[in-house]
Amino acid sequence: MSDYIYMLESHLSPDQNQVLGEVMAAAAQANVNLFLTGGAMRDMLAGLRIRDLDFVVEGAALKLAKVVAQHAGATIVSADENRKSAELIFRSGATAQIAMSRQERYPRGGGKPQVSPATIQEDLRGRDFTCNAIALSLNKTSRGLLLDPLNGLADIERRELRAVSAYGFYDDPTRLLRLVRLSVRLGFTIEERTAMQVANAREAEVEKAIPARTLGAELKLIGTEDNVAGIIDALAQADLLALFSPALAAGHAYRAGLARFEKIARMLPDEPQTRAARFGPFMYALTEHAGARERLALPKRLEMSRGTANQWLQLEARSRKLLAPLRSVRIRKPSQVYQLVSAAPPDQVMFLMYASPVKPVQDRLRAYFQKYLPAVQEITPEEWATLDAKPSRQHKAREEFIANRLDRRPPRKPPAEPLPPPPAPEPVMARRTR
Repeated sequence: MSDYIYMLESHLSPDQNQVLGEVMAAAAQANVNLFLTGGAMRDMLAGLRIRDLDFVVEGAALKLAKVVAQHAGATIVSADENRKSAELIFRSGATAQIAMSRQERYPRGGGKPQVSPATIQEDLRGRDFTCNAIALSLNKTSRGLLLDPLNGLADIERRELRAVSAYGFYDDPTRLLRLVRLSVRLGFTIEERTAMQVANAREAEVEKAIPARTLGAELKLIGTEDNVAGIIDALAQADLLALFSPALAAGHAYRAGLARFEKIARMLPDEPQTRAARFGPFMYALTEHAGARERLALPKRLEMSRGTANQWLQLEARSRKLLAPLRSVRIRKPSQVYQLVSAAPPDQVMFLMYASPVKPVQDRLRAYFQKYLPAVQEITPEEWATLDAKPSRQHKAREEFIANRLDRRPPRKPPAEPLPPPPAPEPVMARRTR
């Protein structure tokens, strides 16, 4: 087994390893060359957790994505017909992208690229930064072979972000935003020549060519990051935050809210579903001190779809359904809180933790994440195996088992035996005096 294959498998979760196997099997059956690329390779080589699996196919990527979705029970959540790529989410919650190996040519800066099929080497040489231009072969004859035509591995070891092309920021100005986001997330510095390319591109005002819809998509990606406050601050320092909203760029009222949002987000399990659910609470915290007119104008300004905008604008109204039972005096047992919160949408949970002034609500939500959820996660497979129930009652039996575990009172400690009385002091003999 290649060292890189071993490194990859050790970085993936069990669910991601299963996805890797399913995509490899589908590619082998379709007789197409398959590679792992992009952020997945960058994060693995940097020693970070892999969030999403990025696959590149020398062939019909959309057809392969449909086959994987059909056989693995995954859902294609979005597809780009121009770039021939698809985003999938699997039953386990793991996410992946399957894309065609391609070349992109830009007739004008910020415009729609002309896409054509290409080899994996050509694909890597046309990417944004060298750390994203690394691939791992997943094919039978070359499995584990590392492809690094631009020496991106050395840049990862130096913790530097280096642009692939001198014209990359002119072709796709969105890379200016991505450079800021990646530098904050990874803690990498920007290579000197790349910094000069950024300065030249900014002097030409290429950022004005970034499409509004692309700005909205980038803002959604920022909401999934761990250091959202740092990214927004970095965008403000680079004079790029005004592209999203002049009102936000005019001050720093968002800082306290985003810092609080980050603390709440870290309490939730780090899973794809919860990261995706951060967008609404993130936007609420970001625009909390903006005017009502600016908040309502922002989705239109960034050309957000109605569904995306409603994740944020209707979040407060949707969260009232969870607020009512959480503040009810009828909720007394830990198991009741656990069942209520575990079934609730994560964005509503985050919103109430951020915005609700009701103390019982705050206490119950924090108890869920700090006490009840860890207690359930500590139940061992051997304990689960003791459940003896028919398949039709398995779910009910699990609920009863969890309720008994959470609601049981800790055994009382036996009263401590009284300590024996201290010994009486010995009498002090008076000295004789002459």
